[in-house]
Amino acid sequence: MPTLEWTGSALRLIDQTKLPDEESYVVCATSAMVAKAIRSMIVRGAPAIGAAAAYGAVLALRESDPKPGLAAIRSSRPTARDLAWALDRVLAAPDPLQEADRIARESVDACRRMGQLGAGLLPNQPRILTICNTGALATVDYGTALGVVRAAQERGLEPSVLVMETRPRAQGARLTTWELRGLGIPHRLIADGAAGRALQEGMVDVALAGADRIAANGDVANKVGTYPLALLCREHGVPFYVVAPLSTIDFHAPDGAAIPIEERDEREVTTFAPAGTRAFNPAFDITPAALVTSVITQLGVLRPPLREALSSLRVTTR
Repeated sequence: MPTLEWTGSALRLIDQTKLPDEESYVVCATSAMVAKAIRSMIVRGAPAIGAAAAYGAVLALRESDPKPGLAAIRSSRPTARDLAWALDRVLAAPDPLQEADRIARESVDACRRMGQLGAGLLPNQPRILTICNTGALATVDYGTALGVVRAAQERGLEPSVLVMETRPRAQGARLTTWELRGLGIPHRLIADGAAGRALQEGMVDVALAGADRIAANGDVANKVGTYPLALLCREHGVPFYVVAPLSTIDFHAPDGAAIPIEERDEREVTTFAPAGTRAFNPAFDITPAALVTSVITQLGVLRPPLREALSSLRVTTR
């Protein structure tokens, strides 16, 4: 089930804000509609955002003045590196639609390859802890970190998953459980704050996370809550793997401090608070490279020291 599809004249998206209660779709016929869909998280997940932005650029280039639409898309989600990467590829291509299609196909191929590489790192009957949603809904299809779980199931490894709810928008509770149920993979939902207890109880063999941007030194920007999860994994000796395509790596960001962190509407976290309560609502945090066991890309598994591994990867992909 692709998260997004080009209809020939518009971009069709699964409305992720309606899941799991309702499976409905949004058709974006203009670049402004694509920008709104990305900003409002109708479509989310770095690879899916990148592909949506690519098709949004196609729509913008068909409009009388492409500049406003392109600017709106570029500013819609500042942390995900895939967004600007996809826009730049489409704008530089002789055939924008052909390039957008290529980006979408490459995303699926990359996810399947990362799934196979990641599954090769897992034991039999792995008990996996995940944060946010990193499955087909976060990509064009198949998934990044959840793609590893999917590949493990296809290999007969019999994985099971502890799903962190991922406050404040509950992508784990709403989306990851929905995908795992459809795939027939055993899973249990936990509160974000229960991750430490699960690790204390020896309920986790490995933690898997995606990434919205990876700096040149290996620092990882991902859904807020990833950093404390990585700290917990280090404390309990549990591998912490990041699964992300090459498009997520930002060689122009020397470290995590250079990655822009989106801060979202305070109302996302004040649902149960007294009226007038102020909130700090960063959408992402930075996990230092030292806490990452390995980064799984479609070209291979990158092991520490990550700065050197990423530098070598940059040379080979030029």
